[in-house]
Parts: sequence; C-alpha cells; structure tokens
Amino acid sequence: MQATDATLERSKLNRNLRGKSAIVTGSTSGIGLGIARALTEAGVNVMFNGFGSSSDFDRLRKALEDDNRIKTAFSGADMSKESEIADMIEEARTAFGHIDILVNNAGIQHVEAIETFPVSKWNAIIAIDLSAAFHTIRAVVPEMKARGWGRIINIASAHALVASPYKSAYVAAKHGILGLTKTVALEVAEYGITANAVCPGYVLTPLVEKQIPETAKARMLTEAQVVRDVLLHAQPTRKFVTTEELGDLAVFLCQDGAKSITGAALPVEGGWTAR
Repeated sequence: MQATDATLERSKLNRNLRGKSAIVTGSTSGIGLGIARALTEAGVNVMFNGFGSSSDFDRLRKALEDDNRIKTAFSGADMSKESEIADMIEEARTAFGHIDILVNNAGIQHVEAIETFPVSKWNAIIAIDLSAAFHTIRAVVPEMKARGWGRIINIASAHALVASPYKSAYVAAKHGILGLTKTVALEVAEYGITANAVCPGYVLTPLVEKQIPETAKARMLTEAQVVRDVLLHAQPTRKFVTTEELGDLAVFLCQDGAKSITGAALPVEGGWTAR
C-alpha cells in the first residue's frame, strides 16, 4: 500500500511536466543519462546526445518510450562544434515541436600540472564544458520567452565553488558555467524561465573513473589511495553522489514548486563545500 501511495504521489507531483520537451547534452551515460531517465519518468520528451550512433542507443530509447509514454530522439552532435549544436536544436524542434527544458551536462576532463597542461586539452575543455552551454542557451531562450516558460539546468560541479590542483581547465570552465548561469537567470527572470547550476561532488561515472589513474599519476599515489584519500576524502559523507539523486533534483527544478529558485548554485556533494 505504501509503495502504491508513493507512486501516486510522485505521479501527481510530476503531472505538470507531461508534454514538456527537453534536450539533455552528454546523456548516453553517467549524470546525463540519470537526468534524462528521470525526466522521461516524469513524462518529458527527451533529446539524447552523445558520441556514437543512434542505433547503439535505440533499445534503451524504445524502452523509455514504451514505459513512460513519451517521445525520444538522439543526436550525435559534437558539443565542441557550434554548427552541430545548432543542428541538434533544430532536430529537437522537429521531433517535439518545442524545447521547454535544457540540461547542459556534456563535459570532459583532464588532470595535469599547469606547466605541462596541453593547450589542446585546455581548448577542448573550455569548448565543451563552457562554450557549448552558451550556444545552447542562446538558441533556446527566444522560444522560452515567447511561451513564458522554460527551465535551464547547467550541470556545474563542486569545482564551480572550490578548486582542486591539476584541474586548471575544468575548474575554470565550471566557475564560468556558474557565472553564465547567474547572468542568464537575471536576464530571463521576468519571462517565467529559471536558470540554475547543479554542483555535484564526485559521482562514479566514466568521467570520474578516467580521472582516477590520471590523478594517481599526477599526485604519485595508487588508484586506491586516490579514491580513498582524494575523491571520497573531499566528501564528508564518504559516499559517491548517485545519478538518481541528480535526476530527482533536475525533475524538481522543472516543477512549479521550484519556480522561484533561479540563479542558484545547488551543491550536491556530501558536505564538501561546507568546510
């Protein structure tokens, strides 16, 4: 009985999102996939984005469509390329008719000391982790303004609030995302649009898993020491954040109950930045 009541309550809470349409960048794995799943469960049509071909992702998309009675689409757009971003947005409009929710999640990382940090890595991280969000927001805001409703959710990081060594490009990009979020929030506040930055701590995603050997090399530690003494040491809970937690938060931010939350940096990092 309790499970049934909880399901009904969740359905009631999410009812105002059915029929909305979203783009979630970097959504074929990790945080982006968790958020995209949560949005489909709330009745939102979702444009997925990531590397690879649509056929690699068709089975999951079909299951989400059948389970949640929504539509999905897929774009393999390279988020470092403005023209491909523009094409993805037009494909979403064609598929769904409108874009109500934008989640900027796509990101890459590289860990290395500043004096040897490759310029090509810096340029790629700034392009994908920061500039891509500028291009997507710039493209969707006019239609959100015209309809008087929109939700922009930028996946920043605890590194939008604090720094760590050996992550110059990533920390710079995430601080930039937070500044971009605040600026956009002020510009669209009178149009029924919110813009917020979600700031996760460490989530055990492919991006973080890739950082472990890089950080071990940079800090001359074992990989086990990196997990225990670097990653989870930063989070007082000593636990990784889950993609489900971030999905639930994204859905909440899209609901009417969150319409006065805008321009915010929302830490989800087990107490990391409370120190």
